[in-house]
Amino acid sequence: MSFSTLLYRYFFFGWLFKDVNRGNLFERSAAWRHNRDQARWLPTYMRRWMWWGLFFYALGAVVEWLLQAPAFSVVFYVPSALSVPVNAVIGAAWIGLRLVPARA
Repeated sequence: MSFSTLLYRYFFFGWLFKDVNRGNLFERSAAWRHNRDQARWLPTYMRRWMWWGLFFYALGAVVEWLLQAPAFSVVFYVPSALSVPVNAVIGAAWIGLRLVPARA
């Protein structure tokens, strides 16, 4: 597996899940169960994005305070800020997969 594929899978979780809108009733039900089982990995992805955000926030602070370069610190603050909505989406998906009952 290439490094870019591994990096993608490290940060993005879409490859873990199956489409519940394809197949007959039994295949859709199996896909739903599979997705509910795979949801156990979503807190891991949330932690990865949280640490990613904190790391880039710290880099931005170092660049801003120690190097006195507030314009350049934006390069680090933006990825840090983007980790917040990504975590919100992952959290919503995790809660949804845990709380929403299976469709018939």
